Parts: sequence; structure tokens; C-alpha cells
Amino acid sequence: MTLVKTKIGRRAFIRNTSLASGGLVLGFNMFNSCKPKQTETIAIRKMPKEWFEINSYLKIGENGLVTIMAPNPEFGQGVITSMPMIVADELDVAWKDVLVEQANYDSKEYGPQFTGGSQGIRRGWESLRMAGAAAKQMLKEAAAQIWQVPVAEIIVSEGVLSHRASGSSAGYGEMAAAAAKLEVPEEVPLKAVKDFTIIGKSKKSVENHKIVTGKPLFGIDYQYEDALIAMVEHPPAFGLKLKTYDSTEVRTMPGIVDVFTIKTLEDDFKRGYFDTNAFTDLIAVVGKSTWEVMNAKKKLMAEWEPIADSTFKMDRFGTEIDVEVPKGLESTEAHYEKMKAMAGKSGTAVRKDGNPEIAFKNAVQVIERSYTCPFLAHNCMEPMNFFAHVTGEGAKLAGPLQAPSLTGATVASRLGIPVEKVDIELTRMGGGFGRRAYGHYAVEAALISQQAKAPVKLVYSREDDMTAGIYRPSYHATYKAALDENNNLVAFHVKAGGIPETPLFANRFPAGAVDNYLAEQWEVKSNITIGAFRAPRSNFVAGVEQAFLDEVAEAAGKDPIDFRLELLERVKNNPVGKENDYEPDRLAGVLKLVREKSNWEEVPSGVHRGVSAYFCHNSYAAHVVDVVIEGDTPKVQKVVCAVDCGIVVNPDAATNMAEGAIVDGIGNAMFGELTFKEGRTEQKNFDRYKMIRHSEAPNKIEVHFVKNDIDPTGLGEPPFPPVFGALANALYKATGQRHYHQPFVSQKQLIG
Repeated sequence: MTLVKTKIGRRAFIRNTSLASGGLVLGFNMFNSCKPKQTETIAIRKMPKEWFEINSYLKIGENGLVTIMAPNPEFGQGVITSMPMIVADELDVAWKDVLVEQANYDSKEYGPQFTGGSQGIRRGWESLRMAGAAAKQMLKEAAAQIWQVPVAEIIVSEGVLSHRASGSSAGYGEMAAAAAKLEVPEEVPLKAVKDFTIIGKSKKSVENHKIVTGKPLFGIDYQYEDALIAMVEHPPAFGLKLKTYDSTEVRTMPGIVDVFTIKTLEDDFKRGYFDTNAFTDLIAVVGKSTWEVMNAKKKLMAEWEPIADSTFKMDRFGTEIDVEVPKGLESTEAHYEKMKAMAGKSGTAVRKDGNPEIAFKNAVQVIERSYTCPFLAHNCMEPMNFFAHVTGEGAKLAGPLQAPSLTGATVASRLGIPVEKVDIELTRMGGGFGRRAYGHYAVEAALISQQAKAPVKLVYSREDDMTAGIYRPSYHATYKAALDENNNLVAFHVKAGGIPETPLFANRFPAGAVDNYLAEQWEVKSNITIGAFRAPRSNFVAGVEQAFLDEVAEAAGKDPIDFRLELLERVKNNPVGKENDYEPDRLAGVLKLVREKSNWEEVPSGVHRGVSAYFCHNSYAAHVVDVVIEGDTPKVQKVVCAVDCGIVVNPDAATNMAEGAIVDGIGNAMFGELTFKEGRTEQKNFDRYKMIRHSEAPNKIEVHFVKNDIDPTGLGEPPFPPVFGALANALYKATGQRHYHQPFVSQKQLIG
């Protein structure tokens, strides 16, 4: 057991001394361990029907039940279960006595209510533990005072306090009112990892029953009395904007209430990082039912005109930048030509170790390969949607969002009301993957409601969603490696760019393992909007880097895993440079574990095996993919995955997340592709944009976690990027064909 200063102490906990029910309420800000200056005041309040304005709550009622309000939105990653598990363990309460509620948006008190970046558990770990430990300590002190015994002699087990010498015993609920009158302790003891009783044990999702019984959890389920339905019409191509429209016929159609235009962002508005939106001038169709509005929207007569070159201001988390938007109607063919041209020029050097130019000149063997990938659409199974009811009193919104605090600020600014007047109810999300961090659809719903003077539910069709922008960028990377006469890697060069951003991570492996190293980057401007897509940038660069390293290992005559471990041993013992992002022991650890669990050296007959390993989002993942040929078609038979994400809070949920990442990665690697012709997406629905089918998923997936006592790191994203490389390497073994372009089903596999 470790004695830990709460840090967030009195300013991060709010206690209630006058609970009508006699219960104890501890509110805690789960981000205070990262930002100790948040939550400046202590408030002592009566228990109202609505919750206190803080990030999360630990409530103890007189019946002994414990409730936690979790600030982070849930979209299947399991934080709504895992976070309460952390609190419950330190509180020493029985899991059966824990209830969970989703908190709503409150940027002032909740801080960054952000679901993304694989940061939920990592950022909340310490504060969640302290919340449980502080409550337990207060309950023990209350019992000690009432029983007139030393607090050190009070023991706790599953929500029951007891004192052996006196024979006294009481449940948490019986001591909650007395504990509420005590000061929050300045220091609290935290459990040693070996003493965890809930953390590390699998628990089913607290929402499973609601999900399987069809309870209305998602934004698309949201109902509000007398709410109208709205849909928007945006330009049919990037590079166009609205000129005029004719709604004469639409207004006469059944169920249609109104048709008008909205402008989601003013031209001089300084956008936040997640205010990405290519189409700010839209036509809104408002009616009584989805079917009526959808049919009416098809009858709109609109005229579009080309945009001009423009620039807008963006606040990139405290740094103001100018974002250039070029005019023109872009096409995929031209994109690849531009990227190939940029790859042939010198890029901007981001990191340089040694003298790579001389090393390449003197090399015995040089291997050089280029890789490309297309734009990808997120394609959340639940299309974008949001409810809004804007009145003179403020704005009530509800729906699926990954970044409610950022969207709430934009809604307030655009409506011209204080942010305190914006209330957002957070629903469960039917997929996110970064797409729902960009809340333009919530702004649209609010503006439509304001103009319609009615509650409105905005719904996107699949076609609306797939053509509205905010995609994974298209990328290009060229790798070059030099081997000496002993087949040692003596130089490494990566030059990477994309439309409109670079995927480069200059300080990741194999940086630090090679004496002569050069990393360059470049970008091509575009009017096609892009955004975070599960493991941004890593989702391309991990796969191509790992595919390239396999080629280098083959050229050196070395086993792919041995080759990587040899390089990591160099980083461990004699690293080059001081800016390496990763820990070589942990990256080597997942490689060793996946080698063991996959029986790497014992490849069954007819099985073709590939490997990869990668670091991102503070965690490490390695995969071994087994491919077989069924008829003429490659089939992923099995994937063995090894992950080091520190302490695993909920093993079942963690396994599910890794499995989902693997299937998602295989699907995107094999089939994912969004192409453009004259600014228009050529895929608008699943008839042409292929998603992985059940029959194409692996027959078996094994997930193994490195066991250690490191505080939890990321998990939602790290298993996703490396599967691209492991699959490419396995396909090469199966077919003899290297894959340099995604999707792998494409015939365009020539070296760039």
C-alpha cells in the first residue's frame, strides 16, 4: 500500500454535509492529476434532483449503493465499465453494488470530455483511484469516531467496515452521513497492484442489458415530443459552394414544414481544431418524418458555383495557424501524380542522425520502396445525427459526440449565447473512430432549430455521411535502407507526405537504432477535409514501415523478428539520438511474446505467416497473421496479438477492443478506398465502398497482454496500425506479391 497525496485534494473533491437521504457524495475531477489547477472552489450543497457541476461523481447512498457519473462519452471502448471498476477497487466495495451514469456536457466543470486518442483510462487512472481511496478513508474515520476506536484498526471488505476487538460492524451506507461531515483527507493510501480485487478481473459491460434488450441508447434513438425531422443538402463536390436554390416543389410535398439555408461557420470565425467543415453553406429541409424529408430533399433544385482560394484562422490547441483551402475540383488520379512528384523532391528534414548520404553511397546493398494509400471514410454504423431545441432560454442538444466541450463552445459562439446556456445530453455512439470529434452536425442541428423555432432532430443519410468530408488522408511514403558487407543496417531514410498532411513520426522506430538516419516530410494542399481516423497517421505509416522492414530483413537474410529485436537491442544498449519516442524493452517485449504465443518457428503446412510490431498512443502491439489460400483467394485464418498497455483494467473488454481493431484493420487494408473525380466521391454507399464481411474476418484471434505493473496506457488504437503490415507480409509469403498500395485487393501494386 502506498500513501499518496491526493493533489486534487480539497479542490477536486466536493462533499455534501446535508444529504436528505443521509448519503455521501464525493465529486471528483478525473483530469486533475494532469491539470491540478482545475476546480478552484469547494462547494457544500444540498442534494438536488440534478447533479453537482463537476466532472465525475462518487455517490454513496444510505443503502450502500455506489454511483459513478462518467464524463467521457461511450462508443464501445468500455470506459463506462472500466472507470467504475477502478473506483470500486480502491473503495473496497462489492462490484454488485456499483451503478454507473453518463454525465452530460459541462465544459466549465468537466474539462475536456474527450473520447479519443486512447486516453480515457490513462488520463483518469490516478484521479479515479484517489476518489475511491479518499471515500474509503472518510468512511473509516467516521466509523472510528462513532465506535471510539483507532482508525488504523478499522478494516474494510466489500463495503463493510468492521473492528475486530469491539465486534463493531457497519455497511458503507450506515456511515455515509457521518463521513460526509468530515474533511477530505490530504493524503490517502492507494493499494499495491497485488492487492487489486476488481481491477484485472473481467466484468461485463454495465450497458449490456440495455443493448441486448434494445433500449434507446444511441443518438439515432433519441425522441422528443413534437420534434421535427431535418436533413441538409451540401454541395455535390469539394470545390463547390451554394449559389442559388429553388424549393417551390419541395414546399408543396407532404409533411414538409420549411426549407431555408444555414451558415454553420461565419467566414471570419476563428475555428477550433475540431471545427473542420468543408461545407458551411447548406440547404435545410424540415418536416414531420424522416421519410417525407428524405423524399423532399431529392426534389431540391440547387445551383452550385466554384469556390475561390481562401484561408481561415484555426486555433490548434493554443497555437493560431492559417489553413489554406485551394480552389478546384480534385481527382484521385491527379492526387497520386502530385504525391509522386513531391516524393521525387527533397522534403523538409525533421530529423537527421550521422551522415546518411555517405552511408548510402558506400553501402553494399540499397533497398528502396514507395507506398501509397487512398482516402478512407469512417463509416460509423450509426450515421451522423443530433437533436436540438433552441429557445430564448438557451439550447438543449442531445446526440453522439466525441468532443462535447469543443462542440459546445462552437454552438454557443454560433448561436450568440453564453456557453453556460448550452446543455448537451451525451448519448452512446454507434461508432466514432475520430469522426464524431468533428461536431459540425450538432452546430447544424442547433441552427436549424433556431431558425425553425422548434425542436429538431437532424439525420444524415449514409450518402450524406460518406460525401460530407472529414476523411483519413491519402498518403505516400518512400523508404530506403542501406546494408553493409555483413548485412547490417547502416542507413535508413524515410520521406513521407500526403494530401493534405504528412503521416511522418520522425522519432519512432527504427529511429535510434541506425547510425545514419534521415526523416523528411512534405504536404500537398487540398480542399477535401480530413480528420482523425483511428490511430491518425499511424494507420498508414505503421503498416508500410513494417512491410518495408520485412523486405530489408529478407535482403539481409535474417528472420523478421530477429532482425527487429537486433535493432531494438541496439537502441537499448547504445541508442542514437535522445528524442526516440518509444521504450525499446517494451517494443521488444511484445515481439517476444507474439513469437512465443504464435509458435513462430513452427508454421503449419499451407499457412503463410507475417509479423509486425508498432508503438503508438503510449502502448505497444505486435501481430502474427496467418494466411491460407482458399481456391484462389487469400483468407486470414488466425491472428495472434500481443499488447503492452500497462495494467489491464478489464481483460474481457480489452480483448474485445484488440479483436475489433484487428478486424477493422484487415478490412481497411484489404478493401478500404474512397476515390474522387472532379471533386465528387465515387463511392457514396456500401454498394461501392466495401466493408469487411463476417466471412472475411479471421477464423480465430488470440490476444495476449504483457503482464506488468505499469500504469495503464492506450488501447483503443494501438492494435489497429500494425495489422496492416503483418497482413501485407503474410500475403507476400502466400502469393509472392509485395503490396505497395492500399487497398490490397487493388491491382495497383507496382513499386512507386
